[in-house]
Amino acid sequence: MDRTFFKNIIIALCLPVLWSLSSCKKENGNCCVVPPTTARNVYVVCEGSLGNGNAALSVYQPDSNKSYEDVFKAANQQLLGDVFQSMERVNDRYYLCINNSDKIVVINKADWKIAGNISVPKPRYLLPLGGTKAFVSSIFSNKMYAVDIAGGITDTITLPYQNTEGMIAWTNNHTLVATWDTAANKVYSIDNNTNQLSDSVTIAGRAPQSMLYDKEGKLWVLSGNVPKGKNAAITRIDPATKQILQSYAFPANADAIKPVFNNTQDTLYFIEVDYNGGTQNNGIYRMGIHDAALPAQAFIAAQQFQYFWALGIDPLTGLIFVGDPKGFTQKGTVYIYRPDGTKTGQFNTGVGPGHFYFN
Repeated sequence: MDRTFFKNIIIALCLPVLWSLSSCKKENGNCCVVPPTTARNVYVVCEGSLGNGNAALSVYQPDSNKSYEDVFKAANQQLLGDVFQSMERVNDRYYLCINNSDKIVVINKADWKIAGNISVPKPRYLLPLGGTKAFVSSIFSNKMYAVDIAGGITDTITLPYQNTEGMIAWTNNHTLVATWDTAANKVYSIDNNTNQLSDSVTIAGRAPQSMLYDKEGKLWVLSGNVPKGKNAAITRIDPATKQILQSYAFPANADAIKPVFNNTQDTLYFIEVDYNGGTQNNGIYRMGIHDAALPAQAFIAAQQFQYFWALGIDPLTGLIFVGDPKGFTQKGTVYIYRPDGTKTGQFNTGVGPGHFYFN
């Protein structure tokens, strides 16, 4: 999300605490080392701090319990760019969306070396559609893009609202797109073949941002833009009928982000962020897909002047990975928890850990 203003508020609140911690903390990651080849990697998308061009691709290798803070820089002897938003794998390459640098960096899976670049305005997420075609969402406009991943943009798709964000496969060769706009109360269907807007699905809240499916094939949509006065909400929808099955409204001061399901897709996890540095509505929360209400207490609580920015669940082990950006003023930390919530490890990352990719 582009919550830069509110990040800066938290930075001001956190600086005294962060300086005192960083002065005595010993680093445990490998800053500029290319990792050895291994079967399993947990990639950490590190946004960096806006305008500083210090985004990084961090890697944690579970088999050796070792972490590497900037694999891209180590492999290519150059910086990745400004605001690393997301990554996606297609065949033997990774596609890294570098938001503020207006590009998608293509790297080889085997050695993390650059294989090319695709110019796209403010890319957020890339959704592979098969072959060499993909859709790319984009912030700050009402556009998204069809791209040939071996070339570049092949078509521009106009949506009714600004800030195309999360995308997900929909029925009959269509893609659902969320527009993170405070006026939007729908997600939109795009025909994968024609690139035309074909339908829409109404949600309970405003400003949809993330979408995912549960074990029963029902669609969950997280919406809201708390800094702009739109409360967060979750809507559960039947794809067959497009009817709302359940909706959950968050308290006015609860900003919910980054939803993920557990391995069995029957428990939803998400982050709530308190922009004032408090402990209420701040941490990792979880709920069953048939729960009648939102959880009242955090499953993993954030401490005062702390907040989380990344959340992922290892599909092989079920371990929960949580990213602490530390105000985007220094290198971040990832904490690892067992499914029962007990902490089992941690490692350092680049600045601003925001997403995880498991491979």
